[in-house]
This record gives sequence, C-alpha cells and structure tokens, in this order.
Amino acid sequence: MRLWQGDFGVGGLFRRHSSDDSADSSYLTGKLVRFVQDGVSSRVPDGLTIADATMTARENPDQMVVFLYSTPSTSEIEELAEAWDLHPVLVEDLITAAQRPKLEHYGDTVFLVARAARYLDEREEVDFGEFHVLLRPRAVSVICQDPKWIGSPDGSRAHPQDVDFGDRERAMLADRALLKMGPVAVVYMLLDAIVDGYGPVLSGISTDREEIERQVFSGDTTVAERIYRLSREVIEMQQAITSLSEAVDMLRSDAHEHDVSRELRTRLDAVADRLVQAGTKASGLRDALAQILSVNATLVNQRQNEDMKRISGWAAILFAPSLIGGIYGMNFDRMPELHWAFGYPFALGLMLALAVVLYLVFRRSKWI
Repeated sequence: MRLWQGDFGVGGLFRRHSSDDSADSSYLTGKLVRFVQDGVSSRVPDGLTIADATMTARENPDQMVVFLYSTPSTSEIEELAEAWDLHPVLVEDLITAAQRPKLEHYGDTVFLVARAARYLDEREEVDFGEFHVLLRPRAVSVICQDPKWIGSPDGSRAHPQDVDFGDRERAMLADRALLKMGPVAVVYMLLDAIVDGYGPVLSGISTDREEIERQVFSGDTTVAERIYRLSREVIEMQQAITSLSEAVDMLRSDAHEHDVSRELRTRLDAVADRLVQAGTKASGLRDALAQILSVNATLVNQRQNEDMKRISGWAAILFAPSLIGGIYGMNFDRMPELHWAFGYPFALGLMLALAVVLYLVFRRSKWI
C-alpha cells in the first residue's frame, strides 16, 4: 500500500479533490468514517455521531468503525475526545502533536505515534510526517498531523474541504482479508507503509555518504559541513526508527489483549524485523559518517602539516641571508671584512651558498 503521492512512503491516502470529481459529500471533509464488516467497508448513515458509530461497532462483534483524519482541527480532536472519553493528557498530545514515536495506554485506548519519512535529495534532508493512531475495541482512528503530507508533493497545505478521501479509502480499506482481522490490521497497514518508506530514505542517505567519501579524498575543504548536516539527519532517522521499533514491540506484546490473529501477529513480526534491519543500517550510516569525519580531520591535519613544512622551509632559507646581512650590518669598528676588497662579494656569495644548501636539503626531505 502506498500512502504518499508519487514515490514517497505514506501520502497517497491524502489527495487533493478536484472540482470535476463526482465524489459524495463524505469525501469532501477532513474526516472519513467507515464501518467495516466482514472485511467490507460501508458508509456511516448520515447524522450518526462519533459516539453512536463507536457504540454501534462495539455492540456488533463482526463490525468495526474506522476514522481517518487529515490534519484535524482542534474542534475535531475535541469532538473525538468527548465521544471516546479520552484522557486529558492524551487530548493535549493530539492537539499539540510534535510527539516522538511511542505507544501508551490510557484505559482501553492505545495511543500510537509513528513518523513517516521521505528523503529530499537536493537539500539532503529527511522530511518527517507525524501520524497518530487511537486503538480501541472495535474502533480505530488514524490521524495525519503534518500538513506537508497532504495535498501536493511540494508540501502546500490543502484546505480541509479540498481533501479527497477516495484514494485513502481505496488504499487503506480495500484489503478485505486484512480488515477481517480487526482494528489492529488498520494499524499494521499504516506501520507497514511507514516502514516501507524508510528504505528509500536510508538508500538516499547512503548514496550521499558515498559522494561525501569521494569529496573527502578529493581534498575539498568544505566537506566537513556537509558531513555534519547529513549526520544530523541520520541521527534523527535513527531516533525515529528506534522509538517506533520499541512501540511496535509493545504492540506485539499486547496482541493477545486485542484478539490478534496468528497471521496478523506474523505480519507485525515482519514489520518489527524490518525495523531492526533499518535501525542497523541507520546505525551503520552513523558510524560510517563518524569515521569519514575522523578521516577528513586527519587529512586536514596532514595538509596543514605539509603547509607548515613548506612555510618553515622557506622561512629558514630566507633567514640565512638575513642572518649574514644582520651580522655585517652591525658596523663594529673592528670587522676585517668591512675593509676587505672582496668583503661584499664574499658576503653575497655566502648568502647565496647557504640559501642553495638549505633549499637542496629541504627539497630532498620533501619539505618544499
């Protein structure tokens, strides 16, 4: 399942609505609510509140209700919080967002935060999108908290009335076999898509790392800043992967409480394994960049040492004539060479001879 428009992980669930589309009115809001029974999604009757839809699904053991939000407003969060009687701390997290990946329990509600990622190669930056998931018996809410992951790929925000949920429903609510497994299956599909998006990000960073290696050995003195910037992106990526891995492990350990089937547990295990692999690769990239930075510092020191050798060599060569000139420039009364007819040519010759000898010595030692 692809959730991002184009080739980036998780955004195809959110697509701008065209005025020419003949979508029903439920598609043209910032929220989509669907009943799912026996793996088949159906529209919620008009006028049914969130609380009513949740109660209806809970009373029917073969049914669940799915809520999908695109950057909800505060009023929409408060409406969901009131209907589900959410804890105030959880409501605050939903409203303020900017959370690290985690999994927390608030009574019978499980709160999961996941961060999707895409790599902006031109800027060498990792762009993160935050997703919140609320999981209850027979009900699940998926909330996209980042407007950059909605609308056009350039990150411009779509107005809530412009969001078309047709693609979203087809992407997340089309797999009947998975939806039969309950609300955790919806969580799995989101996590699966997010983790799938980590691969291209790490590959893009790896490609830039190889370019940096070539840049380092070519003698580019500006490469250190690039290494620092890319290292920062790798650290943020590693933190997102590690935190999400811990959250997925907690979700797997809670699987028995949510009546998760063996097949779905196997799928969650596969997601956890891929997160471990992604974490290992991110750790390797971080170590590689640290080594490259160390190598670059060593090469810079070597170049500085070579420069200091050249400077010292030429300084010594120029010092020899200055020393001789300084001695004979003291103008003492008793300096025989001052009254010698060949004194001046002798002084010049001595200066030149010393300079040549020093030059040959430093040249042979590869100091100049």
